[in-house]
Amino acid sequence: MSGQHKGELVCSASDIQVKQALRILVDGYPVAVVRDSMGDIHAIGDTCSHADISLSEGDVEGCAIECWGHGSKFDLRSGQPLQLPAYDPVPVFAVELDGDDVYVDVTNVLNGAAVNNY
Repeated sequence: MSGQHKGELVCSASDIQVKQALRILVDGYPVAVVRDSMGDIHAIGDTCSHADISLSEGDVEGCAIECWGHGSKFDLRSGQPLQLPAYDPVPVFAVELDGDDVYVDVTNVLNGAAVNNY
C-alpha cells in the first residue's frame, strides 16, 4: 500500500474520540489531529497563532478548538480565528481516511496559511 496515499500515516481514526485532539509530529512539524463534535477528522497546525501554545490541549466544541492559554478559538475547517486574541489563521492540512487509517499531508495546506518553522 505504500505510495498510494498522499501524506503520512499518523494514527487510527479509532484513536481519536469525538471532541478530542491528538498532537502528532509529521516530518517534525506539530499537527493537531482533531475529531469535531460531528465525528469528522481535521488536521491543523498545533501551535496557536497568538502564542506558542499547543492547540491539541484545548477544548473542542462544534467544529472549533479553543486554545487553553488565552481563549482564542479556531475553525477546524478554515483555520480562521473565531475569537481574539488571535488574528492569524492556523494552517489546515489535507486529511485522507483509508478505513481506520488517518493520513495527513503537511505539504498540502488547504487554507494557504503560513506553515511556520517547516
